[in-house]
Parts: sequence; C-alpha cells; structure tokens
Amino acid sequence: MINRMAFAALFALCPLPTLAMDLGDYQLVDLSHSYGPETVYWPTSPTAFIKEELDYGISEGGWFYSSYSVGAPAHGGTHIDAPLHFAEGGISTEKIPLENLLAPAIVIDVSGKAAADRDYRLTVEDVSEFEAAHGKIAPGTIVLLRTDWSRHWPDTLAYLGDDTPGDATKLRFPGYGEAATRILVEQRGVAMLGIDSASIDYGKSQDYIAHRVGASRGVSNLENLAHLDRLPPTGSIILALPMKIAGGSGGPVRVVALVPR
Repeated sequence: MINRMAFAALFALCPLPTLAMDLGDYQLVDLSHSYGPETVYWPTSPTAFIKEELDYGISEGGWFYSSYSVGAPAHGGTHIDAPLHFAEGGISTEKIPLENLLAPAIVIDVSGKAAADRDYRLTVEDVSEFEAAHGKIAPGTIVLLRTDWSRHWPDTLAYLGDDTPGDATKLRFPGYGEAATRILVEQRGVAMLGIDSASIDYGKSQDYIAHRVGASRGVSNLENLAHLDRLPPTGSIILALPMKIAGGSGGPVRVVALVPR
C-alpha cells in the first residue's frame, strides 16, 4: 500500500510521459559530494577512499587510455544506509525497492536551529510545524532534513565536531530526534530519511536510535547530502541510485533532485 501510494503521489506531481518529454521544466540539482582524498569518513573507519592509477597515457596502439582501481568503506561520503545496517535480517543494498529510491521529497529546514545548537535534533514540534504549513506528510515520501551542515564539508573537525582518529565518542552535529523519527517512520510511513550531516543520528548519540527505528521498519537513509538549500519544502522528486552491492549494508550513492522551475 505504501509503495503504491508513493507512486501515485509521484505521478500526481509529474506523470512519467510528461517527465520524459518536459525535462526542461525541471532543474536538476546534484545533492552528492564527490569522492576523493578529502572525503569525510567516520572516525573509526579503518580506511578511506582509495583511487589507484592502473593505466594513463598513450597506449601501444597509439590512442589515449586511462584506468583506475577504486575502493572505499560503504558508509562514507554521500551514501545510503540499507536497513541491514542496523536491523538483523533487514534488506540489503541491492534489495531496496526501486520505488523507495525514486519518490517525492519534502525538506524540513532546521538550519537556523542547528546553527544555534550543533547538537540539535529534529523534534515532534518541527514535524507538526512543517505539516501545518505544507500538509500531512504522505506515505512513501523521502524526508530530507536541512541543517546546512554541508557548508563545513570537507573540514573534518568542523563537520564532525571532533577529528580524533579512532574515537567516535566526541562528535557533535545535528540529526533526527527519536520521537520525530518514530512519527515519520511508524505513523507517516516514509520511504527514506536523509540529512546533510554525517548521520541521521546526532553526533553525541551512542545508541543510534534513529537508525534503529528506521531500519526496523525497512527505511533506508541518505547521509552526507549537499545543496539541500536549493530545494523547496515540497514538490521535488528524488532519484537516489546506490552502487548495487549484493548483501551490502549500504554504499556510495549519487542523489539527484528534480525541482520544478
């Protein structure tokens, strides 16, 4: 039911034939950070993004050719968390329903509150205020929490609040509060939660309750997003296609928003 309602909402916003014919009516906004030497990873990650040159230059046949080997932990940079990340028996990356990866989005803006309190967590009141202004959040929606934390990227100390290698106990950045997460996941039936900070759980969290609540209901997460300030509160469509890793708990993802002009 949730998936059908998500598609119904998507079609109501933009029927697929219209989308194919009138893409010029939409602005495409890249919500992803590039992967490279400065990509921010969790302090306990044993490795970071690795790109190694295999070939670069003029080949024996006389044409130019380049090739690289790349590798990275699944949970770093702009990435997706599959439910398996925090739910034993949860679905893995390659099994996330496609209708959850292409869906209408809403943006809840708490950037002012996060600027005043880097430990800020989305509250029930924030959700209520959003719905009072824009209507009830529909099942199958992708919820994006705008904190404007991406302005700190890729300064690890400013972004995470602490840059001690191997220690994740002193991090400080905004996220989702438990009560608000339960409303979105358990009562509204959203498809996915996203945020422009390092985690949907705020930095000080030691129990990762937002992850656990969502994962228990099959909800995936998008983390380390960018440019949420370029999206309206409602009306956007999100396309989030992760690397299709069999049995994975997440992976790198390219996230694009279609914003009506």
